[in-house]
Amino acid sequence: MSNLAKKLLNKSLRKNRVRAKVNGTDKRPRLTVTISNRHVNAQLIDDAKGVTLASSTTVGRKQTGPLKEQAAFIGTDIAKKAKKAGIKKAVFDRNGRQYAARLAALADAARNEGLEI
Repeated sequence: MSNLAKKLLNKSLRKNRVRAKVNGTDKRPRLTVTISNRHVNAQLIDDAKGVTLASSTTVGRKQTGPLKEQAAFIGTDIAKKAKKAGIKKAVFDRNGRQYAARLAALADAARNEGLEI
């Protein structure tokens, strides 16, 4: 097995382990974060109904700068959209990623905006 295949397998195992424990409801939806090499996506998902309540992404925006700053911007944006939708609490789904740098910046920005994670 190549190193890349092993990395992807380990990430999928971590992701499944987290998803087995984290579940979103209408009162406390799941805040899932996807970070690629260029973009950051965040969604608030109600798993009981299978509906996305709010989402925010850097795709199609004229945002420049380091990805850590873009992640912080998305964190504040998703928290504002959550407030508008009447959501005060969320369960954080880190999607198999380590809680550091970009992911932590997004979560801290969402907390500073008033979203309880």
